[in-house]
Amino acid sequence: MGSWPDDVGIVAIELTIPSLYVDQEELEKYDGVSSGKYTVGLGQKAMGVCTDREDVNSLCLTVVHKLLEKNHIDYSDIGRLEVGTETIIDKSKSVKSVLMQLFEPHGVTDIEGIDTTNACFGGTAALFNAISWVESSAWNGKYALVVAADIAVYAKGAARPTGGAGAVAMLIGPNAPLVFDRGLRAVHMRHVYDFYKPDLSSEYPVVDSKLSIQCYLSALDKCYQTYCEKASKFFQKKIDLSFFDAILFHTPYCKLVQKSLARLYLNDFYLASLEQKELKYPELKSLQNIVLEKTYFDKDVEKAVMNSSKELFSTKTSPSLLIASQVGNMYTPSLYGGLVSLLVSKNPAELAGKRVGLFSYGSGLASAFYSLKISEDGNNGTALQKLISNLTSVKINLHQRQKIEPQEFEKFMDIRQKSNHSAPYEPLGSIESFFPGTYYLTKIDEKYRRSYDRVPNAMNGHAH
Repeated sequence: MGSWPDDVGIVAIELTIPSLYVDQEELEKYDGVSSGKYTVGLGQKAMGVCTDREDVNSLCLTVVHKLLEKNHIDYSDIGRLEVGTETIIDKSKSVKSVLMQLFEPHGVTDIEGIDTTNACFGGTAALFNAISWVESSAWNGKYALVVAADIAVYAKGAARPTGGAGAVAMLIGPNAPLVFDRGLRAVHMRHVYDFYKPDLSSEYPVVDSKLSIQCYLSALDKCYQTYCEKASKFFQKKIDLSFFDAILFHTPYCKLVQKSLARLYLNDFYLASLEQKELKYPELKSLQNIVLEKTYFDKDVEKAVMNSSKELFSTKTSPSLLIASQVGNMYTPSLYGGLVSLLVSKNPAELAGKRVGLFSYGSGLASAFYSLKISEDGNNGTALQKLISNLTSVKINLHQRQKIEPQEFEKFMDIRQKSNHSAPYEPLGSIESFFPGTYYLTKIDEKYRRSYDRVPNAMNGHAH
């Protein structure tokens, strides 16, 4: 045979977020910083908070169970399961192996894949592996399941308001409503210490904030330029921002995403011919002789391109920031939370046939720019409608979350830090606020073995 399966992509997608959040405006007051530092400066409204009842395993158990349940997928329909995460709670045992407890009762153990790790890029690497598997000789005709999950927490200080938590699960297979552009992606990988977690006794990273932003923007430049070069040959036409109906980014905080879209606009200007520059970008005339690598922190350049790209941002990128602005940086699921946000922001008819550009970044550094096409209404119309209708709980859950005071948030952070790697350990957090179907940690025994339980699902009984 030798032929690839058609239209490989995302067949179903599911998101889980913490049921608790802290308001960023209240956090500004509590931290004694200037008004607007987190809300305007970072573009954040709220941040999802996990107590000691939740860890990366519980987030993954919740999102996988929810995806399979909602989409009526048999456990035996999964042939590959891979987890992308940087929240390491065991140096040897994979989160994937923990997820097997969902499959074993159904007699399903023939499932490939383990964990993939490199900061926020792990989810994308897992996704690329899943696509490759479906398109390979190893494929057994079943779905691949990609899970991205993290709990992002920082030591007290300037970085703490850029935390968050969540998990996204994606079902990958042929005849999908969200189809990846095959053979078309650009990656940029380097060795750099911009953000890393060398202290295995702590959940907190070591961050060089300025270097991290520079690395992110330079990786964006490189990936985008390489993608445009490849795509121009692929589609036999010049590729720029007008090629995409939506552009999604890994989102450490929302303000950086607005700057990133402006950065792509600057790239388009930079790569345009002299004639095109005068014709399409007359307002950027003063930037004619810039050196791209020297503009990462140039406020004048940034202001000019942000003003020029304001409308593009509001149409192509802003709809993807719903989750990020309300939950914060989810690390590996961040970009895919952006995809979920886009999908719940419009109806299927508005999304059908649209092309989406995606930029994924993980410190240290690994990055990629790639694209997908949302299926036309034709044969896949119902598949697209089903995928989107299964996401109705996203906005409901956002509204049903429980707000906690900044003092309580700080208390939870202290408990998490002090109990990190403790055994035996009995979690202190309440499960009262948890959404139906949420898995939570019940105990860690003296041999560090973790046990979990699940809040009854609304379909199967009371929430608590």
